[in-house]
Amino acid sequence: MPLRKKPKPKQLIKKLFLWLAFIVATFLISFAVAGYFFIVELNKELPDISQLDNVQYQTPLRIYSQDHLLIGQFGEKRRIPVSINEIPKQQINAFLAAEDERFYSHPGIDYRGLLRAANHLIATGKKKQGGSTITMQVARNFLLSKEKTFLRKLKEILLALQIEHRYTKDQILELYLNKIYMGQRAYGIAAAARAYYGKDLKELELHQQAMIAGLPKAPSIYNPIADTERSLERRNYVLRRMLELQLIDTTKYRQALRTPDDASIQPVNIELDAPFAAEMARQELVEKFGEDAYTLGLNVYLTIPSRLQTAADRALQNTLHQYDERHQYRGLPHKKFKQGQAYSTLETAGDSRQAVVRSFAEAYDGLSATISDGSSIFIPLENIPWKHLTVKKSPGSNNPSLIRPDDIIWVRQLADNSWALTQVPAIEGAFAAVSPYNGAIQAISGGYDFYRSRYNRATQSRRQPGSGFKPFIYTAALEKGFTPASIVNDAPIVIQDPSQKNGWRPENYTHKYLGAISLRVALRKSINLVSVRLLQDIGIPHAVETAMRFGFSREQLPGTLSLALGSGNAPPLKMASAYAVFANGGFQIKPYLIERIEDHAGKLIFQANPESACPDCQQSETPLKTPAPRVISEQIHFLMNSLLRDVIQNGTATQAKELGRNDLAGKTGTTNEQRDAWFNGFSPDIAASAWIGFDNLHPLGQGETGGKAALPMWMEFMKTALENIPEKPLIQPEGIVQAYINPNDGMLLNQNDKGGIWEYFTTETVPKTYSIPKQPELEVDQEWFQEGLF
Repeated sequence: MPLRKKPKPKQLIKKLFLWLAFIVATFLISFAVAGYFFIVELNKELPDISQLDNVQYQTPLRIYSQDHLLIGQFGEKRRIPVSINEIPKQQINAFLAAEDERFYSHPGIDYRGLLRAANHLIATGKKKQGGSTITMQVARNFLLSKEKTFLRKLKEILLALQIEHRYTKDQILELYLNKIYMGQRAYGIAAAARAYYGKDLKELELHQQAMIAGLPKAPSIYNPIADTERSLERRNYVLRRMLELQLIDTTKYRQALRTPDDASIQPVNIELDAPFAAEMARQELVEKFGEDAYTLGLNVYLTIPSRLQTAADRALQNTLHQYDERHQYRGLPHKKFKQGQAYSTLETAGDSRQAVVRSFAEAYDGLSATISDGSSIFIPLENIPWKHLTVKKSPGSNNPSLIRPDDIIWVRQLADNSWALTQVPAIEGAFAAVSPYNGAIQAISGGYDFYRSRYNRATQSRRQPGSGFKPFIYTAALEKGFTPASIVNDAPIVIQDPSQKNGWRPENYTHKYLGAISLRVALRKSINLVSVRLLQDIGIPHAVETAMRFGFSREQLPGTLSLALGSGNAPPLKMASAYAVFANGGFQIKPYLIERIEDHAGKLIFQANPESACPDCQQSETPLKTPAPRVISEQIHFLMNSLLRDVIQNGTATQAKELGRNDLAGKTGTTNEQRDAWFNGFSPDIAASAWIGFDNLHPLGQGETGGKAALPMWMEFMKTALENIPEKPLIQPEGIVQAYINPNDGMLLNQNDKGGIWEYFTTETVPKTYSIPKQPELEVDQEWFQEGLF
C-alpha cells in the first residue's frame, strides 16, 4: 500500500487561508443579508416622517383683553415658534458651533462623530454623549421615545437619512430650534431669549447668543440662573468654537468673553393685571378643551376692555381703603427691619407695599421711608389717616411717636402720586359690570388681591343682597296692578313663624315708621315694612317667578316673606346681570366672558353669539339673529326706571348725583347688622354691582350702609365708564300716562289744587277718582320731575 505524501507547509497555510476567507466571506454575506432584512423590518417600524410637514408645537394658553393686552398665560411649556428667517444669522452660527459644525455638509449623519463615540465606548465601556447631528436630534425629539438604547440610536440614523432626503437644511434647523428644551420651562430659542434675558431674538448680544446656544447639551447644568460658573464655562466654549470656525473675529470674541452674563428670572410680560378674569377664562377653557387647553397654543380674547378693568380694580381698592381709614389701625406694634435685611424682601399686596421708616422731617410734617426697590419716599402728615399715629411732636416733648425709625409700615401711592400710610384691608369687596345689551362682561374684580385670596367673590360668593333685591319685589307688584302711587302702610308687623318664639318682627333700618306712604317714597327711602307687606299681598310664588325671569335660580330664593328683604343669595355678577334687565328695556341677558378663540395659527375656532336685547327690533327691518327674551313689558320697565332713578335723585343714593348725570338709576343694599353693603345700578350703557363685606360675616359697623360703604366704588367706576358717553333720556312708551295726584292717597287732583305731584301710570292703572286736596310736604322736586327726568 503506497504511503500518502505529507502536505507542504505552504500549501497547508494556503488552504487554511482559503477556508478562513470563505468563512469570513460567508459570515459577512450572512451578516449583510441579515442586516439588510433587519433594516427592512426596522424601517417598517419607523414613524412616518411626513408628520413633520404640519408640526403643532405645544404652546401655552394666552388670554387677552378686548383690546389685545395679555392678562394671563397658562401652561408648563413656554414656547414662541419662529421661522428660520426670523432668527439672526449669528445666533444660528452659535448653535452650529456648539452642536453640529458640519450640519450644512453632512447627509444627516456625522460619521466622524459616530466613530468618536464608538471608540469611546470600546475604550471605556461607557456611552459618550455626542455623535448626534441636529437632524438626528430632530428625529429623536419629534418622532421617537426618550429611551436610551442602541436600537433607538439606529432608528435615529435611519430617520435622519429620510429627513435629509425629504426636507431642506433650513427646514430641519427651524424644527430643531423651535423644539429643543432650554431650561426655565422654555422650549425653543425664542422662548429662551425671553426666559433668560426678557428680549426678542433680534435684541440679543453675542455673549447672550452664545449662552443660549450652549444650553441644549445640558439645560439643567448650564442654566445661567442656577449655576453661573458652569454656564460661563459653556458660553466661553461656544465663543471659542465660533472663533475657531471663523464665525466671529478676535475683537468680538474678546469683547464677548469679558462681558458678564446678565441672565435673570423673567416674569411673564403681563400687560393688564386682571387675574380674576384670567382665572375665570382658564376654568371655562379647561371645561371646553380639557388639559389640552394648556398646550394647543390658543389665543383667547375676552370681552373686557382694559380701561374699564383698571377702573374697577382701582375703585374697589380705593373703597376698601376708605372703609379701613374710618376704622381701627391694626398695624401696631410695627415689625422692625433687621440689620442686613434686603429691601427686596418687603412685601406687596394689592395697591399697597411695605416700606421702612427712615426718619422724621425736621418740621415734623411727615416722614421719609424706603421701599423695596431702594428708593426713598415722603409721606406728608395729611396722608396719615389715623391721627393717633401722627409723627408730629411738640418741641421738647418726651412722648415718643407710634411710628419710629426702622419700623416696617404699609404705604400706597395716591392718584396725585403722593404717598400715604395705609394697611392691607381686612375687609373684602367685589365688583362686576356687564353690557346690558348682550351680557358681555366689562369688568370683574373678585377681591382686594388675587394672590392673597383666589376666591372670586364676584362670581362665587353667596351673600344676601338685602334691599338690593327690593326692585324685583316692586316689579312683581307693578305687574299685579300696583302703581308708583299705591299707598302701603309703613307700620310694625308681626309675622307668625314657628321657628321664632314671638314670631318674626321685621324692622326698618332707622327703627322709625312713616305710616301710609307711596311705593315711590318707600323704595326711595328703602322702607322694609312696605316690601314685606307688598310680598304678602302679591304672594311669594309670583315674586319668585318674577325674580327667576331676571336670571335668579330657584335655589337662590327662599320661600318665605324674608325674601322681601333680600334674604336669598347672589354674587355681584348675578346682581349686575339682573339689573341689566332694567337698563336694556326689559330683556334677560346672560353674562359671558370669552368673545372669541383663535388657534396657534390665528384661525378662528370660536366666536361668541350671545342673545342680545333690542328694544327697537319690532320697528327694525333687520331683527337680531339671536334676540334675548323679553321678561318685563315696556311699561313696567319704564315705571321701574322711573322709581330707580328717583333713588339716586332723592333717595338713599343721592351721593351719585355728584356724577352730574340724570340717566343713572340703582338701589342700595344693606343686610342685617350691616354684614353686607351693596350698590347695584346702571345707565342705559352699562350695569354694575359693587359689594363690600367681611368673609367671616363680621358686621361692618354702625352707619356702614350700602349708600356709604359700597356706592363710592360704583361711582368711581362709572365716572370712567361713562366718560364721553352722552346722557340718554328715559323715553315714555305707549301705554304710559302722567296724572296729577294727591301723594297722600294716590287719587287724582285738579291741576289747580296745590300739594299735588305728577306721577306715571299705565293706562290700565291710572286713577279714576278725585281726592280731597291737602297740603302735604312734597317728596319730589317737581321741576325735576316735570322735565321728564325720571
